[in-house]
Amino acid sequence: MAEGARRIKSVEDSIRDTEEPEHRLKKNLSGLDLAVFGVGVIIGTGIFVLTGVVARENSGPAVAVSFVIAGVVCGLAAVCYAEFASTVPVAGSAYTFSYATMGELLAWIIGWDLVLELALGAATVAVGWSGYLNQLLGDLGIPLPEAIAGETARFNIPAIVIVLLMTAVLVLGIKLSSRVTSVIVVIKVAIVLLVIALGLFYVQADNYTPFVPPAEPAPPGASGWDAPLVQTMFGFSPGVFGWGGVIAGASIVFFAFIGFDIVATAAEETKDPSKDLPRGIIGSLVVCTLLYVAVSLVVVGMQPYSELSTEAPLAEAFSSVGLSFVSSLISVGALAGLTSVVMILMLGQSRVLFAMSRDHLLPPGLAQVHPRYGTPYKITIATGIAVAVLAAVVPLEELALLVNIGTLFAFVLVSLGVIVLRRTRPDLHRSFRVPLMPVLPIVSALACLWLMLNLPGETWLRFAIWMAIGFVVYFAYGRRHSRLAGAEGEAAAVRLAADREARRGPR
Repeated sequence: MAEGARRIKSVEDSIRDTEEPEHRLKKNLSGLDLAVFGVGVIIGTGIFVLTGVVARENSGPAVAVSFVIAGVVCGLAAVCYAEFASTVPVAGSAYTFSYATMGELLAWIIGWDLVLELALGAATVAVGWSGYLNQLLGDLGIPLPEAIAGETARFNIPAIVIVLLMTAVLVLGIKLSSRVTSVIVVIKVAIVLLVIALGLFYVQADNYTPFVPPAEPAPPGASGWDAPLVQTMFGFSPGVFGWGGVIAGASIVFFAFIGFDIVATAAEETKDPSKDLPRGIIGSLVVCTLLYVAVSLVVVGMQPYSELSTEAPLAEAFSSVGLSFVSSLISVGALAGLTSVVMILMLGQSRVLFAMSRDHLLPPGLAQVHPRYGTPYKITIATGIAVAVLAAVVPLEELALLVNIGTLFAFVLVSLGVIVLRRTRPDLHRSFRVPLMPVLPIVSALACLWLMLNLPGETWLRFAIWMAIGFVVYFAYGRRHSRLAGAEGEAAAVRLAADREARRGPR
């Protein structure tokens, strides 16, 4: 274990690997493309589904505050990602950053963790996409049988179809993916703005009172492993609503913000990563936070929070005021939104696995780039098949919390990694620098950890099992096959030592 922790892949070696002919990705993305990717993946399940779930079960009308808290936590992590991504413009995001700062073992852990975030996230959203499709078909009078479509399907065929279609788009090139995403983003942002504009005419001030409902005991069953871990650790009685419910709600709506970090996985395909990556990461997060807060305030103002639907809150809120035609329009927007989320989550997953394969922690043959399209087609196809299988058979509710804890853990390591890289490599050019160093990254790590502690103990147990499986895979394969394990690793260690000595200068 100590050997893996000592293997650090220098920033220079990481960048050098991107120039290898068999691993070179095409640089086709601009700052606007990255911002569109960010908005495309962030606006999805959260705005169309989680608003109703959290308002009804955790925060009441203060669900907007839950979104603000989650957005602030993501913002803290976003500036850490922005510095890392502009300094180390290499595919792999948090995995690559960790390899350059904390060593191979922690890099593997974070890479394995990102599989939990991205692959399960894509499967989760694909299941939600299937549910919205079936709702829309139901409105048209041609619903599919529940056994093969929707969130309770035993074998979810629409989810499989959307995953495989998006896999094909990703294989055909990053620029095509960007164009498809741009069209989808225009559609869903237009519908979100329409929801806000129309909904304002039907807002009733009484629905905001009380804004933060008094704390109540949790329903039966919300104890033990079902209770937030912080309650189990410190002896708090499980409860809902109140400010505790608002914070717990933030740990759930956090799922709605997952995606801005995926912008960093496309660093290697960006024309000017030092400038475009910070703009894409932070810009997309700011835009989406404002839209989330506006939508949540409108929805809880239109309908009492206790009556909100937990499956399609936006559509049901408009139906409740007699605007049923808007309900179908929202379903179209949700389908468009979730389509881009599925694609970009798989984009991020394939780039992380590509970086791990290029480092030989996974079979290196998977890292081959298509000679015409310039995409890692083998790993993209493998990712698509795996996500399609998960989406076909795994229910939606069981996945979302696992995705949250995996993402928060990645944010913790990235926040700490920025501090480490500042101290170990102060000489690196940083076009974007985290302000208030090291206070802001420490606050970011602590805030993410706090949200993690507000997730159920059962989620922590599943996360621990997943990470244990990851350790087994690393020690059975990755540690022995790593590019830093043999002669190449010795050469890299010599270069790293020489670089350190050169930076110290003459004594």
